[in-house]
Amino acid sequence: MPTLLEPGPDALAHTRRVAEYIRAEIAAAGGWIDFARYMELALYAPGLGYYSAGTRKFGGAGDFVTAPELTPLFGRTLARLAAPVLAETAGDILELGPGSGRLALDLLLELERLGSLPPRYRLLEPSAELCQRQRALFEHQAPRLLERLEWLDALPDQITGLVLGNEVLDALPVHLVRWGDERWFERGVATSEDGFIWEECPLQDGPLLEAARAINAEPGYLSEIGLAGPALVATLAERLERGVLLFLDYGFPRAEYYHPQRSAGTLMCHYRHHAHDDPFWLPGLNDITAHVDFSAAAEAGREMGLDLLGYDSQAGFLLGAGLLELLGELEPGSVEYYRQAAAVQKLVAPTEMGELFKVLVMGRGFDSDVNAYRLEARSARL
Repeated sequence: MPTLLEPGPDALAHTRRVAEYIRAEIAAAGGWIDFARYMELALYAPGLGYYSAGTRKFGGAGDFVTAPELTPLFGRTLARLAAPVLAETAGDILELGPGSGRLALDLLLELERLGSLPPRYRLLEPSAELCQRQRALFEHQAPRLLERLEWLDALPDQITGLVLGNEVLDALPVHLVRWGDERWFERGVATSEDGFIWEECPLQDGPLLEAARAINAEPGYLSEIGLAGPALVATLAERLERGVLLFLDYGFPRAEYYHPQRSAGTLMCHYRHHAHDDPFWLPGLNDITAHVDFSAAAEAGREMGLDLLGYDSQAGFLLGAGLLELLGELEPGSVEYYRQAAAVQKLVAPTEMGELFKVLVMGRGFDSDVNAYRLEARSARL
């Protein structure tokens, strides 16, 4: 168990309810569920899961800080890339998992300044509590833009314009697989008197076994296989009539993801700005994530007819898109300049988010050259 600050009485009562909910599911399933189902329940169980309940998650008072929370320059930079997509497609922006709403606000304010506002900014947000916070943010800082916002609880059947997912794919459930000498085993979750425990079962025929067989790993190797992420990309691609999918997240291409030195996987939990590796500790109060296999995401899009427009590090992407030019608009030497410069450093430094975070851009019917995104030619690594 991590040695971190214990939550208060209300939070402890909440995590006990989450644990009881998951234990009931395990019992109903015969005593065992795969880890993907455990992760799904811990994060998204209605009214209980980490992203479904009303605890603060983003920013200094939450468990982690995302790029939009660091600086408005992040959203302003993305707006420079959204503008040509909106101009060419005459479509909307659809943001997946908009969190605090900070990215939506910064992006729309910059598009307003550029004279490129979309007819609608659609926010796919299953959490009623987060929807309220997003609305309150706009009511306080840009009420004139509220008329362009549309909250969704499911993907639309048809999509035209820009689909934006910032740190979305990493929060989708993943399966845990251990490679044996001639067999593959799925690591799942069972229960004991002391709580949740790991328990393995041989993999049966199906998509997960097919995916495991395609990965060359030595016996004893343990890692994640994400089926939900590529499935989401495929669904978006199927519904995208014309436009661009833009994903920013931490992850690797397949060859780096399943590198021999990464033999314990990438599963990680976040609680009050501390990272740890115990997903059974305080379920419902911890974020649970895994790095993204960008090769699998790109393959899912291409199989549905999307064009791969680019793949790059976050640093290369943001710098090529004009992040430093926007920073340069601030008064040199001012307190605000140094504050934003420090945030930019976190976004692009190789030891911070610059190299670990990657950007995947795919599209359909988007005629502008990929150089409009100024992405380096890393696509071959996928």
